[in-house]
Amino acid sequence: MTATTSSRLTGSTDSLLRFAMRADAVLSGLTGVALLIFAPAVADISGTTPLVEYATGAFFVVFAIAVLALASRPAIRTSGLLLAAGNLLFSVATVVVVLAGVWPLTTTGVVLVLGTGVYTLVMAELQYQGVRRIQKA
Repeated sequence: MTATTSSRLTGSTDSLLRFAMRADAVLSGLTGVALLIFAPAVADISGTTPLVEYATGAFFVVFAIAVLALASRPAIRTSGLLLAAGNLLFSVATVVVVLAGVWPLTTTGVVLVLGTGVYTLVMAELQYQGVRRIQKA
């Protein structure tokens, strides 16, 4: 009789973290490109300035490239943990920005900023779970 093993059980333990990092990079990069293209319109409906939107878009694009590079490295546990912590801090920062009234945000602006915070919180959780999966292996 021949034993058959499932590739899912014997496969890489870093697949969730790699997926979460790549997903974060792709979605952040697409958002950054959209902000660079539509900065004046987004600023108009959100209550920020075009400069803020251009800077945010550029940051997201650079962030995406860096995260894609980190996700391609052989060992990603430390990078994933730092990325999860950074995403968590970004989520907290979005709440602070809204509560502190850094910009005269419109209702749409508040929704966009807090929506970004929710997104980064979800990514932080996925990345942290990916790190934990590596630790258990």
